[in-house]
Amino acid sequence: MDLSTTLGRLHLKNPIMVASGTFGYAREMEGIVDVPRLGAVLPKTITAEPRIGNAPWRTVETTAGLLNAIGLDNDGVDTFLEHHLPYLRGLGTSVIVSVAGRTEDDFVQLAARVGSQAGVSAIELNLSCPNVSGGIDFGTNAESCRSVVAATRAATEVPILAKLTPNVTRIADIAKAAADGGADAVCLINTVLGIAVDWRKRKPMLGNGMGGLSGPAIKPIALRCVHQVASAVDIPIIGIGGIATVDDVMQFLVTGASAVQIGTANYYDPTVSTRLIDELPAALQEIGASSIADCVGTLAR
Repeated sequence: MDLSTTLGRLHLKNPIMVASGTFGYAREMEGIVDVPRLGAVLPKTITAEPRIGNAPWRTVETTAGLLNAIGLDNDGVDTFLEHHLPYLRGLGTSVIVSVAGRTEDDFVQLAARVGSQAGVSAIELNLSCPNVSGGIDFGTNAESCRSVVAATRAATEVPILAKLTPNVTRIADIAKAAADGGADAVCLINTVLGIAVDWRKRKPMLGNGMGGLSGPAIKPIALRCVHQVASAVDIPIIGIGGIATVDDVMQFLVTGASAVQIGTANYYDPTVSTRLIDELPAALQEIGASSIADCVGTLAR
């Protein structure tokens, strides 16, 4: 079985990645997960300056998922390049660095600095974080999305992935703008905006008020977004949202994703990603496919 997959100019040994923000800087997982087997690692999103994130509570479990309002807590780009990247580039798998900025220039400067470093396979533009001021501005306006993608595309030679929010009216329009700006692929989806309420105290449970919902509850939404975008753009799609089993992976692949990212499942089953890699060949064989490419986008329309 050929488990390799291609995302524009980015080639991965298999389609299983770990989503940014759910795997730390990978050091935290090295004693549990056979990291070199993964298609790619995405360490937590970095910003120009260190961020302490939002006030607690930062996470709340829901009936079928997890609400989070971490607020992009991270060490900043300087510490990332000096301390974390040397470790990451020695892991034996692709490293995709997620970046976020308040302005277009922030994204450009981060992409230029990170993209010039050895060991960086691609850059994911986090255009869709609902937990910080201005976090989703570039992901909710098509022209803003096209502009920031084009500007970062001009600032670095490494592949650019645009991570988009589902909290829009027509996500296909935003994805097309990212493609027009030069994105190598789009990542669908980031979390769905939600709220948890303590009715006895009559106040939100998250310190930030609202947060991003992830986990099984959002998988049908994510699949719908992949389905809609696959019909609107010619660039590859990376599926994200509620993926925990090989059935979930296959659903995203046949719907139109060429790869997937595992997020919330990492919290309760840190070895889920390598198990999915083990189970993929049998799933492909079941539908008569001999490669990932054989099943991508084969959903009856």
